[in-house]
Formats: sequence, structure tokens, C-alpha cells
Amino acid sequence: MREERTAPRRRATALAAAAATVAALAILAGACGGGDSTSSKGSTGADSSSVKGAGTDNEGTPRRGGKVTYGLEAETSGGFCLPDAQLAISGIMVARAVYDTLTIPTADGFKGYLAESVTPNADYTQWTIKLRDGVEFHDGSPLTAQVVKNNIDADLGRYPGRNGLLGRFVFANIDTVTVTDPMTVTVTTKVPWPALPAYLYGGGRFGIIAQSQLDDPNTCDTKLVGTGPFKLDEWVVNDHLTVSRNPNYWAKDAQGRQLPYLDGIEFRPSPDSDARVNSLASGQYDIVHATGAESIKALEAERNDGNINLIQSLDNAEVEYMMFNTTKPPFDNQVAREAVATALDRKLYNKVRNLDTSPLASGGYPEGTPGHLPDAGFPGFDRNKARALAAQYEKETGQPLEFTYVFSGDAGSIATAQFVQEQMKAAGITMKLRQLEQAALINTALGNDWQLMPFRNFPGGVPDTNYVWWYGGSPVNFGKFDDPKVNELLDRGRGEADTAQQQATYGELNRQLNRQVYFVWLNNTEWNIGSSPEVHGIMGPELPGGILPAKGLATGHPLTGIWVDQ
Repeated sequence: MREERTAPRRRATALAAAAATVAALAILAGACGGGDSTSSKGSTGADSSSVKGAGTDNEGTPRRGGKVTYGLEAETSGGFCLPDAQLAISGIMVARAVYDTLTIPTADGFKGYLAESVTPNADYTQWTIKLRDGVEFHDGSPLTAQVVKNNIDADLGRYPGRNGLLGRFVFANIDTVTVTDPMTVTVTTKVPWPALPAYLYGGGRFGIIAQSQLDDPNTCDTKLVGTGPFKLDEWVVNDHLTVSRNPNYWAKDAQGRQLPYLDGIEFRPSPDSDARVNSLASGQYDIVHATGAESIKALEAERNDGNINLIQSLDNAEVEYMMFNTTKPPFDNQVAREAVATALDRKLYNKVRNLDTSPLASGGYPEGTPGHLPDAGFPGFDRNKARALAAQYEKETGQPLEFTYVFSGDAGSIATAQFVQEQMKAAGITMKLRQLEQAALINTALGNDWQLMPFRNFPGGVPDTNYVWWYGGSPVNFGKFDDPKVNELLDRGRGEADTAQQQATYGELNRQLNRQVYFVWLNNTEWNIGSSPEVHGIMGPELPGGILPAKGLATGHPLTGIWVDQ
């Protein structure tokens, strides 16, 4: 909790009102059954560069000191031994506090961060990574090319004791990693790879860990040692994780002031979004991240009453979707997948469950990303066709179309599951519900004990980054489809640097995913960062060289520029 100041206690009534509205609309939707022709409207979220509190506007002169409490949507299962970790957004926020990545997203693409520069040869098959001088890990050891090579090798599963859970496929295109000199690493790739700088960031998952942590056989997952702006103090699982300012952090702001400004951060997992937003409204938390209609509406109400600052962004948004396990009945059959897709009135879903807070998704690429198409050919809502397809499936297989929907989360997630269940029932399809703890969802998706599952993924910007999620045989191709056409298009797109060529290739890939109905696209995800009025600099500061940070929130936000009134 905060030690240097006490935020005013605020009334937490907006969330309850928003939840009541959603519940009433859900009841109405269930009663109507037949659907609604209302089109989804555009985002109500403001661009983060123009929202008060974004950290790049006039918020005054940053002040050093103070601590904040940050409410996260979940605990991180599996720990923070990054080569072997499974990090969703909450884990990424902690990782951004403790570790630095070689590259970082900016308003103008991916640029060097721990790396002073990341430079390709003419055909993008060799990359020279020049590291910043004078950077130290929290244990006092220096950042060197050998440590970076060891980290990349660990991500690839080529380093003793490290499995490279995700990285062994993410970086499979890497052929060799060589120490050219004490501060330079050269990476060669098997095929041209223009997107490598985006992969070195990896959504914030590929921070560089110290050699001492990398070689720790027993507590690599809990003894966090990075170069980041904060150092780990204590981690009590499912209660809190506290970090304190790294006094030797290498980065300074544009005026030459040492970063970070804060003395410390206390991260608290709060899976119930109602409780998380209420804790911000009542002053127990200083910052929360949130998505979902109920949370958005509640945060907007608090913002409108002048109780909080709010940053909202759809830049490089993730996509909300339902995914099929294509390796087992019923969804190893395309007829079953099409039946579910046509049984769901997505416009009504967006109105009732998403409150039209963000636009419907047409595919796996959000607007602004090569491959995005306003209409990528996803099957439209047609309840009669859904009934016919369900009957066709039963005739062909001798089994009725029924399945279990696995989900996790709070009351809003339950309401969404029930909404989808009613939509299926209206088309003669039986859908059972199975709720899990949020921390167990990724492990469940990695396994085979599920049939249909909601998910949030595929942040936009660089289309090649979906290679790992969709290529046949990838451990994180959760739907487990192995489509030769999808694989061929992913391979072709990987080597393309021209935006027009990328648009053609990934646009066709978008259509192929929809032809085979591997996903049911729902909406693009608007992320919200709510904070008390005393908290500033959420999206800042400027990066080295005066570069503006990226505006999107899908992979979290910087922590170095946060400061508080005292």
C-alpha cells in the first residue's frame, strides 16, 4: 500500500450500475432470441496520445518518490524464468518493471532499447545487435553480448537447464547466435526475417535476465534479476509482488533526470474486474488495467465524475474470439464449426455483452495492420443455416452437435458464456459450461481437454507475429489446426518487407482462416488504464533519442515515467 500519501476515498457506485445495465440487456437478448440488426459502432475509446494522463502531455514536472499500488487482472502462474515462462498481460506488466527488452515498440515501429541498434543486412538474413554500454543487472553484473547470446539460446531451448517453452518455436527461424565482440551479437536467420525486431520484444515476454538467474536451477522462476527500472523485493503468490526503484538504472528522461521516478510499486492480482475497479474507485489501488464492457463503463463513469484519470486505446488492439479445438469432435469437422459461427449473432453480442465499446472483428488482424480487411468473408449470422448445419453434422456422424465451452473470469465472463449458450440453444445446439481459474486457462489451451474456448490475443502492428499462433505444429497454435494453405501464406509473408505485398499475402491468409472457420471473431479489445488523479506519466516518458513510446496498451505500458503528487 502507499506510504507517502493517502488517496481520497471514492464512492464505488458506477461499476454496480454498469453491471446492472449489462444484466438487463442480457435478459432482453435471451428473451428476443431472434437477434438484432443494429450495427456495431466505432470505438468510444480515445487515442492515448490525446488523453489527459497519457504521460506525453502537460502534466507538470515529474516528482521523484512515492509508491503506487497496481491492480492486475490475474496472478502469473509458472513464475518469471522468462525462457520457460507463460506471461499474459499481468505477467508482462511485472516483467516490464524488472526486465528490459532488446527492442521496444514506439510510435514509429520497433526500436532498440537495451540494444543501442538492431541492424539488418540487405536481405534481412543477418542482424547486428549492438548493446548499450554501462548497463548493469540488479546483482551488479554487466550486460554483455555473451549474456544476451545465452538468453537467446535459452529461449531457443539450446542452453543447459532451460526449455525455451515458447521461444523454441518463436525463434525457430534463428540459425546462429554469435558473439562478435563483448557488446555485439550477430544473429543469422534461415530465411529473410524483417520482423525480427518485433520478435526480440515478443509482447514484453523476452526481457533479458541476468546470468545468475539464467543458471539458477532451483529458483529461476522466483528470484528475478534483470536490468529493469525496479528490483524485486517480495512475491507472495496470489497476494502481492513488490518492487523498489533500481538506483543504478541506465535510462534518463529527456531533461536528463534519472529514471524511474517512483520509489516502488506493489502489484496485486485481482481477477474479479468488479472488485478491481471498485478498489480503484475507493482508493485501495492507484492504478488498474481493465478490459471488458462492464469495467470500461464503470471506469468511464468514474472519469466523468472527476474521480479518476482514464487512458483508453484500440491502437494495435488484440482480438477477442472463440477458438475451436480442431483435433477432436465435434470441431474436427468443419460443418460443426460453421454451425457455431452462424448460430451466434455477433452484432447482438457486441451490443449486449460488449455494449458496442469497440468494433466487431472481421479477422485476426485489427485495423492498421497489414492483412486487415473490412470484410474477410467470415460467415454471417443465419440461425436457419445453423440449424441445418447442426442437422447435417448429426446425420453425417450419428451424434448430436454438443460440446463444452471452457472459460474463466468474473461475473461478466459468466454472463457472456450464458449469452453464447442461449444463442446455441436457439439453433438447436447443446453447449455445456465449464469454468476454470484464469491462471489455468493457458495450460488448458496447451492441452487437449477442451472443445471451445474464448480467448484474447493477436495484438496488431506486425502481421508476422501471428506466425507462432497459427502455424501447424506450433505449441501455441491452441486450435491445433495444420492447414497447408495457412502455413504457405505465413512462410511467404515472413520474408516480405513491402507493406503492399504484406497486405496481399496476409489479406489472403485472413480469408483462408475464415473459409475454414478456425475462429469465431468477436471484437477488437479496448484496453483501459484507470488511475487516481494523483498519478501521472502512465504512457511516458520519451524513449532514448527523443522517440515517443507506442500508443497501444495490448502489451502493457511503461512504468519508468509514472510519478505521483505528494
